[in-house]
Amino acid sequence: MHAMVAAVIGVPIAGAVLCLAVRDKASKYIAVLATAVAAAYASAIAAAQSKVTVVFGGLPWLGEGAAKALFGYQVDPLASIMLLAATIIGLVTAIYSFGYVSVGNREHSTSSGQARYFFWLMLFVASMCGIALSPNLLQLLIFWEMTTLCSWALISFYDNEESLKAGMKALIMTSFGGLFFIGGLVWVFSATKSMGFDALALMTPTARAWAFVLFLIAAWAKSAQLPFHTWLPDAMAAPTPISAYLHAASMVKAGVFLVARLLLAGWHLPYDAALLLVVAALVTMFSALYFYFFQSDAKRLLAFSTIAQLGYIMLGLGIGSMGADLATRGAVLHILMHAFAKTLLFLSIGVVAYTQGTRELTKLSGLAAKAPVAAFGFFVGAFALSGVPPLPCFWSKLYMLSGALQLKGSFGPVILVLVMLESLATFGWFLYVGQRIFYGKPANEDPCGIPLSMNAILIALILATILVPIAGIPIAAQIVGL
Repeated sequence: MHAMVAAVIGVPIAGAVLCLAVRDKASKYIAVLATAVAAAYASAIAAAQSKVTVVFGGLPWLGEGAAKALFGYQVDPLASIMLLAATIIGLVTAIYSFGYVSVGNREHSTSSGQARYFFWLMLFVASMCGIALSPNLLQLLIFWEMTTLCSWALISFYDNEESLKAGMKALIMTSFGGLFFIGGLVWVFSATKSMGFDALALMTPTARAWAFVLFLIAAWAKSAQLPFHTWLPDAMAAPTPISAYLHAASMVKAGVFLVARLLLAGWHLPYDAALLLVVAALVTMFSALYFYFFQSDAKRLLAFSTIAQLGYIMLGLGIGSMGADLATRGAVLHILMHAFAKTLLFLSIGVVAYTQGTRELTKLSGLAAKAPVAAFGFFVGAFALSGVPPLPCFWSKLYMLSGALQLKGSFGPVILVLVMLESLATFGWFLYVGQRIFYGKPANEDPCGIPLSMNAILIALILATILVPIAGIPIAAQIVGL
């Protein structure tokens, strides 16, 4: 286990360094090899179904509490879910980028900067694996800030005014949230002399609730939940493969992972704090849904969809904190199910932008004949995201809705109705958008060539999206209730 954990973080870091060393020509091959190795080891860790925590190396100068081992790794079902998302989607992103980051791209024609691009992507993958495996708050904070840096660099990749502004906005807003993480860590450590996820159990209920709120604010900023949501739609200035990774498996998932990791540590969250988590999630979900109907940029639509889907995860965790074990499992499962569905949607739109030079819905139509794989992929992704059975998000939503009905009183049925309404609205709007893009009279008669790597990845991702519940459900079933 030690070697596998070291490899899943170390190989992408080594790949990042090599990408800079070999420069543009060979960097993409190194990136694919590094992410493939990391994905293989992550799959092996998940398949082992182990629950292991190994720590070493304290910081005695911080006092008795920090003199104990502070660094190491923690492997459990939650870590396995996050590892699979981070590495497999990272591999998909790297291969898809072969064709996308090229002079043939009508939206952003470029072949320079590939070493820089793949360096930051590899570091991003390593950082997310580090978050997944962190055994305490301090180590998680270190990798947490690394993802902030990576996202800033990749959102700003094109080096134009729009990209630079979007990257800086993401950096400022998520770093602001990081201050609350630091505040929570300092408070917990000063009160308990521990940096463990379970340290909140040693605090009084009132102090525990307020400390949790500090971490929750950090998670809201990282996961673009209201009122910190505005940076994520602007981040669509990034290359589309990076947008896919950012939304599906990396920085925004770090926020919900933090909340899940804290709540699964076994201490009791006061009811008022759990209610805050549930209400904030519902407000975020329906606010994001409202913004769907005003987006003319397909990627911005997907960005608001991500905000809503992360709200689903927060909702499931909140319901779980109220005593519904099934909702907790559904929330953790949704991390993986959403990752594949959202990646498929983004990469399908990436083909559209690559061939047409635009993502504006008013300028797109009739593309199914020219890009049939992208069209099929978009609809599979839309159906999967909406929860159409037996596709991925159906299973995670089934867990969460079943959990809602475990709650006493009328609160659970109200949540069930609200979630069903959001899912139906999402299904209808994505169906409309897909029809508008891929059917009707073609808006552009020019022939378009789609790189083989992009189409091949879409085909593989369609199959993976359909099959991922087979891998994810057994892992989520091991999640211990709150």
